[in-house]
Amino acid sequence: MANIIAIVGRPNVGKSTLFNRITETRQAIVDEIAGVTRDRHYGKAEWGGVEFSLVDTGGYIKGSEDIFESQIAKQVQVAIEECSLVLFVVDITDGVTPFDKEVANIVRKSKKKVILVANKADNFERNPQASEFYQLGLGEVYPVSSLSGAGTGDMLDALVASLPKDEGALNDVDIPKIAIVGRPNVGKSSFVNSLLEEDRNMVTPIAGTTRDTIHTRFTKFGYDFWLVDTAGMRRKAKVQEDLEFYSVMRTINAIENCDVCVLMLDAENGVEAQDLSILSIVEKNRKGLVIVVNKWDLIEKETQTAKEYEDKIRERIAPFRDIPIVFTSVIEKQRLLKVVEIAMTVYANKTRHIPTRELNDFFLPLMASHAPPPVKGKFVKVKYVTQLKGEALFLFYANLPQYVTESYKRFIENKLREKWDFNGVPCVISFRKKV
Repeated sequence: MANIIAIVGRPNVGKSTLFNRITETRQAIVDEIAGVTRDRHYGKAEWGGVEFSLVDTGGYIKGSEDIFESQIAKQVQVAIEECSLVLFVVDITDGVTPFDKEVANIVRKSKKKVILVANKADNFERNPQASEFYQLGLGEVYPVSSLSGAGTGDMLDALVASLPKDEGALNDVDIPKIAIVGRPNVGKSSFVNSLLEEDRNMVTPIAGTTRDTIHTRFTKFGYDFWLVDTAGMRRKAKVQEDLEFYSVMRTINAIENCDVCVLMLDAENGVEAQDLSILSIVEKNRKGLVIVVNKWDLIEKETQTAKEYEDKIRERIAPFRDIPIVFTSVIEKQRLLKVVEIAMTVYANKTRHIPTRELNDFFLPLMASHAPPPVKGKFVKVKYVTQLKGEALFLFYANLPQYVTESYKRFIENKLREKWDFNGVPCVISFRKKV
């Protein structure tokens, strides 16, 4: 299964700065005001050849006047429950606080592996102060400076070594894995039940009824694949959890462990912010994508209704527009097998490999006649093109790759899609230095 690391700790200990450092981004908002991170941030990272995902949570605190306090606390607890490993961040300059002890208690009860990080060790004189945190009973303490990067190498070495082995991976790895993802209550479980022709998953009008990711082998109508549903039974006492955050954690897991995502939308609501977040995660993980507009039976229709609706979706999801869109009604059992058919076509597109010779025969003459625009008098010359095996990642080796603009990369991607079918697949165009 995918390795998801949750960064937890009280406010203003530097979790977001550490997140930015590890993911090499500036995604998370960083501010001196405690509690700036109300939401979560998701990012990909790699260390020592091992890829993992990070989720940055809001700061955990009890008894404050913050109206978001209870929601932040829930997010931390859900993050710990759903992650592979906990990165628990404390502030070396403050020493152990009652709030640190509160978080430590939650982490211990979860029985999850934990890396304890004493942040803000901005000079070597502060390092001995890290020993105070051994009293939390969470093992080794790693003093780091998320601002300068000091100590983060040792911490990341320990993190990668502590990640659980991939024992939960599905058997028959060569069989496609198709994940049904989307916001709560858009009809994911009903869709799965209709395909399987059985009540495999609990369906209720309560958003968030589904809890555990369920894998089902689908072997009907000539197809054979794993159907990955972010679904399962949820105790009524748990219905008041932070459903949106829970959904994000489950969705990340499902996306990272599949080949193709079926993103379900509610026809009455259209594309919402969380749908765009899911689409962004799909793109980052370079997974295939099919968009399914469910509950189409509830929409009043005229001649151009579907076309106009589809155009609006493509506007919202730009610039990645080359995605198949299917309109369904699970209740009416309309076009359900069409979804499966298209998802399998997208899987074929995702696994398509273009021989190097074909790529060069197509792109080198194209780029000779439509060369990258010169920058500062420098002319980019592409020597050869190749595709990374098993990925829609295309490497263009050139003399001056740093001068290739994003608009030119989009031009190249458009030409690639015109020539070969990569419908539903995020393609990466990467210019590298020819040595």
